[in-house]
Amino acid sequence: MIVDARVLREGFVPSELEHRDGEVDHLSGVLEPVTRGEPAGPAIITGPSGAGKTCVARYTVEQLREQHLDVASQYVNCWQNYSRFRTLYRVLEGLGKTVDIHRRSTPHDELLERLREYEGPPCVVVLDEADQLETPDALYDLHSLDGFSLVLIANREADLFAGADDRLASRLQGSERIQFDRYGLDELTAILRARARRGLAADAVTTDQLRTVADAAAGDARVAISILRSAARHAERAETGRITDAILDAAVPAGRSAVHRKNIETLTPHQRALYDVIAEAGTIDPSSLYTAYRDAVDDPKTDRTVRNYLSKMVQYDLVEAEGASSDRTYRVVDPTADARETTSGNQS
Repeated sequence: MIVDARVLREGFVPSELEHRDGEVDHLSGVLEPVTRGEPAGPAIITGPSGAGKTCVARYTVEQLREQHLDVASQYVNCWQNYSRFRTLYRVLEGLGKTVDIHRRSTPHDELLERLREYEGPPCVVVLDEADQLETPDALYDLHSLDGFSLVLIANREADLFAGADDRLASRLQGSERIQFDRYGLDELTAILRARARRGLAADAVTTDQLRTVADAAAGDARVAISILRSAARHAERAETGRITDAILDAAVPAGRSAVHRKNIETLTPHQRALYDVIAEAGTIDPSSLYTAYRDAVDDPKTDRTVRNYLSKMVQYDLVEAEGASSDRTYRVVDPTADARETTSGNQS
């Protein structure tokens, strides 16, 4: 029943995007100087999880590379590569400049010097989850280099600038902004239909079922695709030849849980410590949370950084914040609950 599993995998970038033409055109325009051998000004892409930010960035950059020989690119997930060293290393790695670099002993300055010596074609660097960087130093490093153009992806611009000093903030203030909104029900249904058309056998799933998936995902394409993937796997194993309503009902919580587990796995050590404290407490106020967090780690972050971490976990529906700042409490989110009833819009 599954004819092309790649289409249902996380991170797959389709050859054609649904309902993001305006955002693609906007980013293409920002990056247009790169096609003339010139660096482009920074672009800041913001919006909720699952709104297509990463997909649009990777699609647009790949289109540039297909149409122009003299364009290089590198994608860095800053949730996984959250330190200055890891970020610079990944950029160099994409350029093939890390053969003799020892990750445990090479200083930041040497990485930066190698980037300064880069003489290849203009390079577009996509920093996904850029608000996850421990410090903004890597942003300043890359922004100051000739030949490199930045595309910064974050949920909220405020989080991206939270740790930036005046020097970096002034440089990035002139960035081109591209704001993404959550997908509507019809838009997300169309995205799923396109994936099903390519990835599944004909008549494997109905339009009404895809609409049910889109409704359950509440505008989050990652969750929607995860639900569809779970349903397709179960139907394949059951040899039903199609996704039945019973299989789909079971796939909704399974698909949500799969995304939830993936998000937990990608938390930084300090974020995971905070998550574990909240999970153990059930419900906890900020003061008690900060105290327990400091007791749990050897090198606790500042209160502002902790607030940023909590904000990120709220945005990814890992943690729920209830109440105003004076009487706020936190609790972990149950991924099997109805997504439309979560409070992911709350700020920490």
